[in-house]
Amino acid sequence: MERIAEANSVVVIGLGRFGGALALELAAAGTEVLGIDNDEDIVQSFNGRLTHVVRADSTKEEVLRQLSVHDFDRAVVGIGSDLEASILTTSALLRFNKPTIWAKAVSAAHGQILEQLGVEHVIRPEQDMGRRVAHLVRGAMLDYVEFEDGFAMVKTRPPKEALGKALGDTGIRARHHVTVVAVKRQDRDWDYTTTQTVLHEDDEIIVAGATAAAERFAALL
Repeated sequence: MERIAEANSVVVIGLGRFGGALALELAAAGTEVLGIDNDEDIVQSFNGRLTHVVRADSTKEEVLRQLSVHDFDRAVVGIGSDLEASILTTSALLRFNKPTIWAKAVSAAHGQILEQLGVEHVIRPEQDMGRRVAHLVRGAMLDYVEFEDGFAMVKTRPPKEALGKALGDTGIRARHHVTVVAVKRQDRDWDYTTTQTVLHEDDEIIVAGATAAAERFAALL
């Protein structure tokens, strides 16, 4: 197999619903992707859609070495249906001491095991999506992204108190402990805000701050 372990390349192990969708998104964005799965039918379904796709047993370190996985800088373990395979594959990757690893967890216990192994990025798709949707459903948010350290970015609309005046004169940061970092006018692209930016009722804004503060600010509408 031709080596593709370059700077803009990722190996995705497990091409199920999560791993497959992620691999295709990476490929569509111009990333070279090596896809690995143990199911021949799944491998065939991705043939020609990724840079390389192979059927292999990812739990065996020697197999991963034959595929030059140890030369990749980034690896995603998307295996969810077989916890033993997920753990063994992740353990093998960790022994390479090179790829930055993202690993999917299908339960709290699975996630805890991955963290104890030393995985830096444990992905909990259903839990994370459920939390995100809950925030959107219960508030005035148009979109929501929360980071691990209790920081969030929220897309919302300006509250009445901020309309028609320069951001520097609103006192938003002092009163609400958030920063309005970008604004989108109707039929225009997103742009960074300044202290002179004036917000209008039909604008969309992106607000950054501690999660609780950003949520409270979005609820001011």
